[in-house]
Amino acid sequence: MNTALITGITGQDASYLSEFLLEKNYKVVGIKRRTSTNTLDRIGHIKDDIEIIDGDISDASSITGIISHYKPDEIYNLAAQSHVGISFNQPSYTFDVNTVGLINILESVRTFSKDSKVYQASSSEIFGNSFDKLEDSFHTVYYQDENTCFNPNSPYAISKLASHYLVQSYRKGYDLFVCAGILHNHESPRRGENFVTRKITKWIGEFSKWTKNMERVPKTVVGDSIAGPNDRAFPKLRLGNIKAKRDWSHSKDMVKAMWMMLQADEPKDYVVGSDCTHSVEDFLTEAFKCINIDSWRDYIVIDSKFHRPNDVEHLCAKSSLIRQELGWQPEISFKQLVQDMVESDIKWH
Repeated sequence: MNTALITGITGQDASYLSEFLLEKNYKVVGIKRRTSTNTLDRIGHIKDDIEIIDGDISDASSITGIISHYKPDEIYNLAAQSHVGISFNQPSYTFDVNTVGLINILESVRTFSKDSKVYQASSSEIFGNSFDKLEDSFHTVYYQDENTCFNPNSPYAISKLASHYLVQSYRKGYDLFVCAGILHNHESPRRGENFVTRKITKWIGEFSKWTKNMERVPKTVVGDSIAGPNDRAFPKLRLGNIKAKRDWSHSKDMVKAMWMMLQADEPKDYVVGSDCTHSVEDFLTEAFKCINIDSWRDYIVIDSKFHRPNDVEHLCAKSSLIRQELGWQPEISFKQLVQDMVESDIKWH
């Protein structure tokens, strides 16, 4: 039985990866930071099937003790300060977790468990507004692949790019099996509520509950609220840059790519995504369709406080390399992803 060590075990990706590995008969050991609140919601249904230990990847002694004890076959570093917006307010913390944390893992593997294979969660944010393009007589396609120049726009992206280079350095310098997945955006019903996709679907879930016993969907009024019967009102959905375009996939598809990268004969970095781009407006359109609203603009407010100091406008993967070399293919479409998220938030509100 192979042993997999997963950092950030309470996160979205870790929960789906744990399910995936358990189905393959792995022993799964998950690291979580000690907190005073319950953070096991995403893995509550499988917590008895995995071993959960307290640890902190930004603490060298903590991660060294864990890796030297378990000497896992595979390590998936999914722990991160993963919110771009927060990184502008907490740059030091972002680097401590995202970059120093990886150094601690790599040094521990190099010293105590050199046969461990390591997956590092990189991010398409390292491309910033850099892209390549394909042009023909009919249209132009803008994309990022393994050869696209890096141009990070945020403390989060810079921390991830530093970690990306650390992967390459330790792979070449110490002959470690360590690789990075440059994953484009991926979502699910387990996405954190401070991310725009989940913010949208959570609002729809709460709005659906509010309108459940009404004869018709209330009309909007001037201002920041939606009018209801008996002078009841519901706050509109507040968003920032809805023109931004992203390549959105389902987390379930992405964790398969992570695992496949560690099963390859040689370690290699891959860009992973659906190879399609959609704007936040597109996401809103699909999400509101799920509750039979064709025009969503009267239900939202654009709030400047949600605009980032330096935003990325367009991300779209060209993931032909991992598809050709490892046979990875996404199975869940953008529309199915949005429906899954909306239906889940309606169910739980």
